[in-house]
Amino acid sequence: MRAISRPVSRLDGALRAPGDKSCSHRALMFAGLAEGVSHIEGLLEGEDVVNTAKAMSACGAQVERLSLRRWRVTGVGAQGLRAPETTLDMGNSGTGARLLMGLIAGQQITAAFDGDSSLRSRPMSRVLEPLRQMGARCDSNDGLLPLTLEGAPLTGMEYVTPMASAQVKSCVMLAGLGASGDTIVHERRKTRDHTERMLKAFGVNVGQSEDGEGGQRITVRGGQRLKASDVLIPGDPSSAAFLWAAGLLVGDGEVSVLNVMSNPTRDGLVEAVRRMGAYVDVTWESESGGESLTRLTVKPSTLAAYNPEDDVVPNMIDEFPLFAVLAAFAEGDTVVTGAEELRVKESDRIAATVAMLVANGVYAEERPDGFLVRGCGRNGVPGGGVVTTHHDHRIAMSALVMGCAAKAPVTIDDAAMINTSYPDFFAHMTALGADMVREGDAESDW
Repeated sequence: MRAISRPVSRLDGALRAPGDKSCSHRALMFAGLAEGVSHIEGLLEGEDVVNTAKAMSACGAQVERLSLRRWRVTGVGAQGLRAPETTLDMGNSGTGARLLMGLIAGQQITAAFDGDSSLRSRPMSRVLEPLRQMGARCDSNDGLLPLTLEGAPLTGMEYVTPMASAQVKSCVMLAGLGASGDTIVHERRKTRDHTERMLKAFGVNVGQSEDGEGGQRITVRGGQRLKASDVLIPGDPSSAAFLWAAGLLVGDGEVSVLNVMSNPTRDGLVEAVRRMGAYVDVTWESESGGESLTRLTVKPSTLAAYNPEDDVVPNMIDEFPLFAVLAAFAEGDTVVTGAEELRVKESDRIAATVAMLVANGVYAEERPDGFLVRGCGRNGVPGGGVVTTHHDHRIAMSALVMGCAAKAPVTIDDAAMINTSYPDFFAHMTALGADMVREGDAESDW
C-alpha cells in the first residue's frame, strides 16, 4: 500500500502521544508473569504489541482487552508459563521476540518463535548466545528465525553486552529472574532502562551502579516473584517525534504533543535538535511508573548541522532516520558515527536512510557506522522521490514527514507496516494539517 505526503505551509494543534511501544511490550510480559491481576491503561495497540499479547496468552496468561487501550492481565506467577501449542508469531517486533526469549529461557518449557520477513532477517544470536551460556538450548536457522527455544534450570552469570542494546540487556535480565544465583549485566554504554524501571514497579529488586565511564552494572537475583501492578503507559517519545519534527520543518504553526515520556535514555533526539537551534519547549506534567510525563511544544525553526557525540547515540538510536531528515533541512554537513547498531534494525537503516534522502535530491553517503548528510537548508529539500521502505516503519514515517516540507511530494512504496508501531499516524498527522494519502483512501489520486 503506497502513500504520498505533499508539502504544506502550516501544521498546528495539540495531540496526545500514543502509548510507548517499549513499555507496552514489557507491561504485558511482566503482568503475565506476575502473581495477581494487573490493569494496563494507555497500551499501544499496534500490531507488534498485539502479537506480544497473543504470545503471553498462548503461554498461559489471561490477557483481556477491556476497551480502547485498557487491558487486564491475570498472571501465572513464577515458573507458571506453559509451553504454547503453536508457534509464537512475533510479527515485526525484535523487542517482543528477544525479551520473550529471556522469559521462556528461565521456564522449563519449549517454544517456537517466528516472524515476518523483516524479523527473520534480524540477528538472534546476540540473545541466544548468553541464554546458552546460562543453560538454555536452542535450535535456530543459523541464528535467525524461525527457531525453537528450550527452557531449562538456568545458572546466573556475569555478562558484558558486546553492543549497546537494551534488548540484549533485558533478555539476559529476564532470564536471570528464572536462574539460580545472581545475574549481572555490564553495559559499556547505558541503554534505555525501561526494563529496570518497570521490574521495580512489579516488586523486583534490581541493583544498578556505575560501571566505568558511561557504563553501568545491573544485578538481578534469581527466584524473585513479580507482584501484580497497575500500569499507566507513558506516551512514546519515538512516535511523538514524528509529530513535532514535522512542526519544526513546515513554514508556520505550533505543534504540541502531550503525555510524552521524558527519560534520559530516550531524550537524545530532543537534545540533538536543541543543539541544532530548534525551538523546543518541554514542560513536566506528571509521573507514572517511574517515568516522567511531559508536554513538548515546537515552532518552525532554522536548523544548523550537528554531529551527535558518542554518548548521545544510544539515546536516539531509533530516531536516526528522522534525524537524517532534519539534517537534510539544516545548514551544513551532518556526520553520524558510532551507530553501527542501525545495520541490524528492521532494515539496514544506514543504507535505507541514505537511499531515502538520495531519492529526494539530498546528497548523503553511507559510513560503516553511520552516514553523512549535506543539508539543503530550510525549504531546500527537493523531494519528488519514491522511497523504498524495506518493511521498516521508521523509514516510512520519516519519509512522509520529509514530504510535509519538501518542494515536491514524497511517496513511499509501502505504508502497511506503520500499523506495527503507530496505527494512528495518518490520523494524527492529518489532524495537524498534513496532506498525506494512502493508496485506496477516498481522496487518493491512485
